Parts: sequence; structure tokens; C-alpha cells
Amino acid sequence: MPDRPLRVVLAEDGVLLREGLIGLLARFGHEVVAAVGDADALREAVAAHDPDIVVTDVRMPPGFQDEGLRAAVALRAERPALPVLVLSQYVQRSYAADLLDTGEGTGVGYLLKDRVGQVEEFVEALARVAAGGTVVDPEVVRQLLRRHRDPL
Repeated sequence: MPDRPLRVVLAEDGVLLREGLIGLLARFGHEVVAAVGDADALREAVAAHDPDIVVTDVRMPPGFQDEGLRAAVALRAERPALPVLVLSQYVQRSYAADLLDTGEGTGVGYLLKDRVGQVEEFVEALARVAAGGTVVDPEVVRQLLRRHRDPL
């Protein structure tokens, strides 16, 4: 657990999950300084609030493809020291690899949304990423390694 509350910018298009994460983070003493539902608003919120960490979904409006993940990669390109924790329903291998390559691979995480249900594990991952650590869901690791096995 960090020695001080974290200031979080949260980007999640699902209202129920977004509100649940706001409550969960508050319960553990963190402050959600902005909660947004799309990638453009995410970039604006980071610029406006200078958070300690960004938590973002991968798929967001308008295309529901990988807008949140692309925004995270762009934010890390602009601010390599900005901790970013990405949450996803699915593994997006190419952008996951790009995200993990940003900022020398520190202060970054990629978790499947199933991990949010394991509250203590999620909060520990958040603190680890905010402190400069790297957290990668085991399934993401499997998918990334599988990508390199294909000879084509």
C-alpha cells in the first residue's frame, strides 16, 4: 500500500464498473480526481489533473476497439513516468506489447477485468504500478508468449 492516497484518473465506459471502481478506490483511501468514459476525455483529464496513476479500459467509444489502450500508449509516450494500469476483458496482444515497452517497462500494468473482482489483488496491483512496478496478468503473459511461438 502506498504511504499516501493516490490521485487516480479512471477511464471506463461502463457506468456500473466505473462507479464500482470509484467506490472501491475510495474505500481504500484513494481519490478519483476524474472518471471519464472515452479516450479523448482520458487525455484531457490527465492534462487537467496530473494524476498519480491512470486506470483505463481497453475498449471505449467511439469504436469500442482499442481506443483506451492506444490512449494509454500515447500518454506514456508523452509522459513516460506516468503510471498506467490497463484493464481489459480480452488480451490485445499488439498494444499490450507496445504498452509494456513504454517508459522502460516501469509503472505499467495490464490486468484482465476478472482481477478487479479479487479486490485485494487489484488494489495491490494498483499500488505496485503507482510505485513504478510492472504488473501483468498471467493470461496476458501466456498470450504474449504464444505470439512469439508462431513461425509465421
